[in-house]
Amino acid sequence: MRYSDAMNDTRMPPVTGLILAGGEGRRMGGQDKGLMRLRGRPLAEWVLTRIRPQVSEVLISANRNLEAYGALGHPVLRDRTGGFVGPLAGIARGLLETRHPLLLAVPCDTPFLPDDLMARLYAALVGQGADLAVPVAAGRAQHAICLMRTEVGASLADYLARGGRKVQEWQAMLKRVSVDFGEEAAFFVNINRPEQLAALEALPHSA
Repeated sequence: MRYSDAMNDTRMPPVTGLILAGGEGRRMGGQDKGLMRLRGRPLAEWVLTRIRPQVSEVLISANRNLEAYGALGHPVLRDRTGGFVGPLAGIARGLLETRHPLLLAVPCDTPFLPDDLMARLYAALVGQGADLAVPVAAGRAQHAICLMRTEVGASLADYLARGGRKVQEWQAMLKRVSVDFGEEAAFFVNINRPEQLAALEALPHSA
């Protein structure tokens, strides 16, 4: 199945979008990254705007400032594991809470995601009979952005219970497909440091 077919395929099952905003923001000086503002809007809101039209429902993974995230209008989930153990804990909670057969996880610091992200990942997932699909842009895999079947929840729970924390390591245990987005790296810019946010803020708003 080509991604253009997937976008028009009424048989595409319902999908839960999960915005991952539960980190410590260490490289942002401990600030809650999803609530940091770009052009007057929280980063998490930018991500929400990009993925909401592509999915059936949205959940937000967060471990602090829950009311602020709740104001975005979607359910907010805290990690079940104590402390900040990384994005896999948020994904695990999302897999437990979703009512749908597919979960699309995206970080809160990727404000420019493509509007055909879901369709292209889904086409590859189905076409390859994979458990999980990850975009690749300009030769770089974006492991924190992934579409997965909810059946992988058991594998993730076991990995976390054994002390595993690395996204790429867990994904390597599954049947994973990489989806080539060519040189479209700008869609997958992630904002990790204050200077990156400041540089984007300084660009013309049409950029």
